[in-house]
Amino acid sequence: MVVLYLGLLGLVAFIMSVWILGLWLRKHPSKVNAEKSSRIMHFLFFAGLGTPFLISVFYPGLTHLDELVGLEPLPLKPLFLIAGIILAIPGLYFLGISNKLLRSLGSGANAFRLTKQIVEKDIYKYTRNPMSLGYYLFSLSVGLMSGSTLFTLSVLLGLIPAHVFSSNSLKNLSLNFVLANPTKNTNKKYRS
Repeated sequence: MVVLYLGLLGLVAFIMSVWILGLWLRKHPSKVNAEKSSRIMHFLFFAGLGTPFLISVFYPGLTHLDELVGLEPLPLKPLFLIAGIILAIPGLYFLGISNKLLRSLGSGANAFRLTKQIVEKDIYKYTRNPMSLGYYLFSLSVGLMSGSTLFTLSVLLGLIPAHVFSSNSLKNLSLNFVLANPTKNTNKKYRS
């Protein structure tokens, strides 16, 4: 049951922190502060949202999460297993290719070593946040493959909305400061 409380606490702490960091950045706008707030937000994302999910893999185990709250596992287990595998493949691809491109073309990496340039090639021509999309798909695939109703609902109703909220509020605000010499055209194109 502790892992459920940790997950809920992590979700609330993450959302509140993003809101507070957004207010702080609006009052103290600068590239340095944008980078600090982005790093703090990423740390809180991994610590607050990632850690409880990682713990739940080992204790009580994804297949036992539903028992803690009295939910039935997902029905039609073979169907959800196949759907999970199908979602895992593009999820892992998007995670891998976006990290590779951020390092090679963006002169940075995900989360803590921020990119210096907007990446507009390869998968970034088609989607603005392939890493986020990959993370969403893979997280959902884990829930489906494990057959856990609670984990799947947590991803759909907690993790994904919280991350979208943070992306829309803090990341877009920091964009003006984090990029080295952004042009108006590039910035406008990136935001659309």
